[in-house]
This record gives sequence, C-alpha cells and structure tokens, in this order.
Amino acid sequence: MGTGVMIGAGIFALTGQIADLAGTWFPLAFVVAAIVAGFSAYSYVKLANAYPSAGGIAMFLKKAYGRSLMTGALALLMYFSMIINQSLVARTFGTYTLQLFNAENMQWLIPALGVGLLISAFFINVLSNKFIQSLSFVTAFIKIAGLAMLATGGLWASGLSFEGISATPQETGVGSFLGAVALGILGYKGFTTITNSGGEIKEPHKNVGRAIIISISICTVLYVLVSLAVGANLSIDEIVKAKDYSLAEASRPAFGQYGLWFTVGFAIIATVSGVIASVFAVSRMLAMLTKMQIVPHRHFKLPGDIQMHTLIYTVTIAIVLTIFFDLSRIASLGAIFYIIMDIGIHWGVLKHLRKDVGANAAILITAIVLDVIVLGAFLWVKVQFDMLVIWASLISLAAIFIGEKYFLKAHENDDEDPNYN
Repeated sequence: MGTGVMIGAGIFALTGQIADLAGTWFPLAFVVAAIVAGFSAYSYVKLANAYPSAGGIAMFLKKAYGRSLMTGALALLMYFSMIINQSLVARTFGTYTLQLFNAENMQWLIPALGVGLLISAFFINVLSNKFIQSLSFVTAFIKIAGLAMLATGGLWASGLSFEGISATPQETGVGSFLGAVALGILGYKGFTTITNSGGEIKEPHKNVGRAIIISISICTVLYVLVSLAVGANLSIDEIVKAKDYSLAEASRPAFGQYGLWFTVGFAIIATVSGVIASVFAVSRMLAMLTKMQIVPHRHFKLPGDIQMHTLIYTVTIAIVLTIFFDLSRIASLGAIFYIIMDIGIHWGVLKHLRKDVGANAAILITAIVLDVIVLGAFLWVKVQFDMLVIWASLISLAAIFIGEKYFLKAHENDDEDPNYN
C-alpha cells in the first residue's frame, strides 16, 4: 500500500513541480530526495521493528513523548500532510483526465473531477476494507510495470538525447534545488503508511522495515528513469509549461496520440487507486488518534462508529483543499507539514527512545540536519515567490499547536466522554 501511495502522488503530480525549481537538474533532485528519505526511514524502521502495531506513527509518537502536546500536534501534522496528499492526487487525476479532451478553457473541471474521485473513494472505503487492500496490492504491480514501460519506451524513442537535462544548469541556484528536493521528499513519504501495517504483517519485527526499504528503492529507480525519459523528450521550458501533466506531455513526441492515451489511462489508474488507499490509511490513523484520546472528537449526530466519522472528516477536508488550492500550493503545504513532523520523529527517538530501539545517534542527527537544511531552503524559496503558502503554513501550525494544547489541558482524562466511547 505504501508503494501504491508513493507512486500515485510522487511521479505524476511532482515531476513538473520539481523541474520548475530544479531546472535541468530535476532528475538529480529525485536522487537527493531519496537519500534524505533513506535517512528519515532509519527512525521508522527502528521504531517499527521495536514496536510493530496498527497504530504506526501515532503509536511511535506516544512512545516517545507520551500523551503530550508534541504527540498530538505532530500526529496532526502527519494527518494533515496525508490529507494534503489526497487532494494533490485528486487534482492530478483531474488534470490528466482533461488531457483526453479539448477542455483548456474549462479548468473548473479539474477540482470537480478531483472532488468526484474523493467522493467515490469514500463510498468504496465504506463498502469493503478487504477490497481496498487487494486493490492496492494489485495496482502497485500495475503502476510499477506501467512506469517502467513509460520510462524505457520514452528513453528509447528519444535516442537518449536528454534535451531537458544538463550537468551545468544555467539558472538553478542551491536554494531552488534544495526546495525541489523538499517536494521530491513528498514522492517517498508514502512509506510511512507501511508503519500502520505492523499488526497485520507476518513477522512484523523484520518485515515492516524490509517493506519500507524495498518501497523506497523501487520508487527511486522508477522516479529517476521516468524523469530521465521526460527530460529526453521535452525541454525544461516545455516541462515547466506543462508542469501539472508533464508525463502526458512527454508522451506526445515519444509515442504520439496513442502514447498520450496510454499515459493518461495509466495516470488515472494510479491516481484513483492512490486516493482510495490514502483515504483508507488516513482515516484509520485519525481513528487511532481518537481512540488514544490525543485529538478532539465530536459525533455531530453522524451515523456509525468512530471509524466512519473519521472517514467523513478526512474526505471533507480533502475536498475543501482540492477546491481551493492548486497543485503547487497543495504540494508545498504537504512538504512543510511532513518535514516538520519528520524532524519531531527523529528528535523523539534521539532524546527518548534511542537505547530502547538500538538507534545510532549519528544517523539520527544526520537525518535531522538534512531535514532542517531542505526545509529552510524550501521556506526561503516560498518567501521570495509565494507568501500565501508561508502564511497558510504559519496559521495552520499555530492553530494545530494552540488547539492541541487547549484540548489536552481541558481533557486530561476523557474516559467518561461519550464522544470517545
């Protein structure tokens, strides 16, 4: 499921966004992002091996910080970054679907199609959990095979010219490149979904960590090959111009109209399955946080149990983001929230759990430093070019931390609260 979520959001939604910042170095940005994700994965692998459970990141945070402000706020940052990922993939679905039609003047269809996908994902999640797990397993193989075909075919058709790639880019600064790396990290964050499977995987003390490493490795190879294929068929200006649907645009010179249809059809399969899997994982995470009494919960006279309520809340928030934010800003918010949460995970392991899980302090410190450098560069780029993202991030972070602090102070013990029982 983690691989499916990564591929659904990573390559289709982010290739053009990363090329916009990294210029002709954009394939390298995926490689550096994989290195940062690899250091990040170290903490999750150690935690998953020591504490395998269905609670995943929520349980890890509670182990590190207890029932505290840090646990609640960081868990909510992870929750919202995953919802942001849903809206990112939903809009990507709408963007790629429109490439099948002459609808350049009907951009309102992009959020409309995204909302339709989210509503469909809601009903599928209501019907069957087993179906979702089977669908994620099957479509993960379809995505891997499809991306491999696109990459190898694109490289072959281009004659390995690499028009949009250069070892000496003219206009890419260090800050912009590191900002691209921050977005690239979003392409790998799906591995965190695997941590929620500790209660279901056989021999979780070994296999959860292995699954994380394998997923990151597969995605790294696919992302680099696809980015090389895109750069071989389009100039950097063409990639940036079509940054919301760059894979579809790259298929035109390589394969013609049939290639476009194949790429769009494949993108639709990838994004639909990615949203369904993400809604399943995120709503389960919020239900876990609710049962742990770390976040506030109200029934609002909704039918069903807590799992149903968290499913409704999750899809509703994703719909709002899909309607009001474009792909670039959705990806930016997701990157900021995720990297802050990631730093919190590493610090918690370093400060409180290092000996318990057998973690190496040097690797943990390296992971924190890499996150801080990448996040700082990304924020600097946004300060220069898109202050709306900065203000939205600051307001959201303040609301999460202040709201969580108030909640914990007002609800020291909610055992008798009917909203939780």
